[in-house]
Amino acid sequence: MPSTSIDISEEDGVRYLHFGSEWVQGAMRIRRPVDLELAYTREMMAGLLLRDATRWPKKILLIGLGAASLTKFCYWKLPHSKLRVVEIDAEVVAAARHFFKMPDTDRRLGITIGDGVEYICQDGPAFDYILVDGYDENARVGALDSLPFYQACRARLAPEGLVSVNLFGRSNRYGPSLKRLAEAFDGRTLAFPSCDSGNVVAFAGNTSTTVELAQLKERAAALRTNTGLDLRPTVKRLVASGLVEDGLLRI
Repeated sequence: MPSTSIDISEEDGVRYLHFGSEWVQGAMRIRRPVDLELAYTREMMAGLLLRDATRWPKKILLIGLGAASLTKFCYWKLPHSKLRVVEIDAEVVAAARHFFKMPDTDRRLGITIGDGVEYICQDGPAFDYILVDGYDENARVGALDSLPFYQACRARLAPEGLVSVNLFGRSNRYGPSLKRLAEAFDGRTLAFPSCDSGNVVAFAGNTSTTVELAQLKERAAALRTNTGLDLRPTVKRLVASGLVEDGLLRI
């Protein structure tokens, strides 16, 4: 297994995870450890705008742990969901537990130490939501951005499943990545407008999805009330970018 150089820093009440470089691999506001501090992590949860979040997702797969931001949010804010996390480095898991308040494993949360590509290519259960956020110390993603990997993700998705992919570092060059994702999912993809951090979050689904703007706004308001996650700015950015056409968002 790889040995990651892990550094922890703090500034203005926020604790950051680094893998031996300047790149931020995760963050936690110390006084609100379950909140999603980084904008791109909030947008990776925007699949909750595309489905009925009161019953979906039942099973979540997270590839790449980092500071456990997404894991904590899903665990504490989506009590109807079961989580499987795949992280290649045991030291990252240890750091998430020690510094970032990741909950212990139980009947709802399982941790697999291993390669995300190998895991997804194996036979196994189907997932409703697959969140892909795996990077090394140089912000490289490797085989997690390959056509075979995306095809394997599709094979492990439930019929109404969605994949959410963080395309950090490729904000101006994410075209090839999105093309591979679209090929794997027969064009059912959607790339959100770039965050201020340069992250582009892309979604892909097993089935075509159409959501009315009014429903997006209604779901965003409900999420803020029920979970504290505020995706209303995301909805506004989708509208401003032209991705909502004739009052509809399509994937």
